Amino acid sequence: MKVIRTDAAPAAIGPYSQAIAEGALLFTSGQLPMDPVTGELRNSDIVTAARQVLSNLRAVLVAGGADMTTVLKTTVFLSDMGNVEACNSVYAEFFKAPFPARSCIQVAALPRGALVEIEAVAARKCS
Repeated sequence: MKVIRTDAAPAAIGPYSQAIAEGALLFTSGQLPMDPVTGELRNSDIVTAARQVLSNLRAVLVAGGADMTTVLKTTVFLSDMGNVEACNSVYAEFFKAPFPARSCIQVAALPRGALVEIEAVAARKCS
């Protein structure tokens, strides 16, 4: 097991790792819409929030030897299921067919009042 950490994504805000690599798989923690430089939440609307979340996710994936094309499964947590269509439009900017498997659920609340959080399981690139 290898801990993955990058300054290109927000540091963990609790007792967890940004990602864990085990063999050919990479498991990311949920990414929030936090700016990795300032630590500020980019949460003014779902499009802004989703873009930041997916940018953070991409940074963690790359640090772990994966990328958006090797993602096998995502879980999308929304504070309001009414945001799913707008979130999907941003999601489609970052992922191309064949799309990863996905679950999308509405939750009562997310850390720091975030509108969206996304976690992923990816295959690591072999060299």
